[in-house]
Amino acid sequence: MIRVLVAEDQSAVRAGLVLILGSAPDIEVVGEAADGEEAVARARELRPDLVLMDVQMPRLDGVAATRRVVAEQLADVLVLTTFDLDEYVFGALRAGASGFLLKNTDAKDLLDAVRTVARGEGLIAPAVTRRLIAEFAAEPTRAQSAPDAAVLKAVDALTRREREVLRCLGQGLSNAEIAVRLDMAEATVKTHVSRLLGKLELRSRVQAAVLAQELNI
Repeated sequence: MIRVLVAEDQSAVRAGLVLILGSAPDIEVVGEAADGEEAVARARELRPDLVLMDVQMPRLDGVAATRRVVAEQLADVLVLTTFDLDEYVFGALRAGASGFLLKNTDAKDLLDAVRTVARGEGLIAPAVTRRLIAEFAAEPTRAQSAPDAAVLKAVDALTRREREVLRCLGQGLSNAEIAVRLDMAEATVKTHVSRLLGKLELRSRVQAAVLAQELNI
């Protein structure tokens, strides 16, 4: 059973999310939060598997809340955003969010996204990935700092295949697309992604994609 905490300040939207998630036999909504402070407190109390986190909330925004939840290893975080990407999304990415989901996502895709992130596979719709990466690369002032020496050393230590997969992540390709591009099984791609994330000490494929852009890989 996947235990989910829903953090969304608009009560009607939150109720809708809870209703959708509650309809799945393998998902249980264990709590709700109306702002970031409450989200962090409830995550500490309930220790859910995943927090579905809106980025724009009162008291403490979703970025700061995500940073605390991830730093304390309370749960994975799946961020809710609009398609009009803004500074909150970049902040959430830096904070270690495991995935990004559009607020207008239909019920089936919402449930699939929760299951994917709960399995430990970072998720973001390819179209959103490409736009996110493009905007991040186009506005370097949003980046906090250049990769440090340790990160560069870790990148140099990647195998040739892992670097190829990292390059594909930087282009916003899904595992299936990478499998076709590099002529390998999708399961093998997943293994390479998992290994390179571990070597680079990154929490999500989106962070890896941005790193690839920053290093022009």
